[in-house]
Amino acid sequence: MIFALPEEVIQVEWENCKIIPIVSRIGKACAAIAVTKAILSEHPDIVINIGSAGTLTHAIGDIIVSTHFEDRDFAQTELPDIVYEYCENNAYKNSFPSIIKNKEVWKNDFIVNTGDYFVTTELHAHGDVFDMESFAELLACRSEGVPFISIKYITDIVGQNSIKLWAEKLEEARASLTEYFKKYTL
Repeated sequence: MIFALPEEVIQVEWENCKIIPIVSRIGKACAAIAVTKAILSEHPDIVINIGSAGTLTHAIGDIIVSTHFEDRDFAQTELPDIVYEYCENNAYKNSFPSIIKNKEVWKNDFIVNTGDYFVTTELHAHGDVFDMESFAELLACRSEGVPFISIKYITDIVGQNSIKLWAEKLEEARASLTEYFKKYTL
C-alpha cells in the first residue's frame, strides 16, 4: 500500500496477505520512484494507493475507488504519442466499493486526475478526485505488470477549502479509511 505522506498511513490487515506500507512523498516523480523500488524489492500482488484527495463533484468524507487515471499535466500538452489517460482492468477492479453519501457504490470508473501541483481553484481538467501521485504510480505498476487501484478519502472541495483545512481533515481521513479497510478486507 502506497501513501504520499506519513500523516496518511493507516494500518491495514487483509486476510492471508502481507501488507507493506510505503510512503512515497508528494509528487509524481517521488511516487514513481517509491512504487518502482517497492515492486522490485517486494514483488507485490497488487499496489493500492491510499490517501486524501480534493474533488469538484463529491462531498468531504466520500471514499472514491478508481481504476481510471488521467495526468492533468500531460493532458495540457499537444505533443504526439503522449498518453495521459489509462483505465486499469485487473482482478481487483471490483473488490472495493466507493462510499458516496454513506452508501456503497460498486462502480469503479471514477477518475483520479493527477498533477504536480495542489489544486486550489477550479481548473479545466476533469475528474472525480484530484491528487499528485496516482498516475505516476499506475505507470510504475503497468511497467512491471502489477495491478493497481486507488482508494481516496475526500478531504477538500477544490476552490472552497484551504490547505490548512485539508491538513485538519487528515485525522478524519485516517479513521474513516481504517474502518473502511476493516470492513472490506477481513
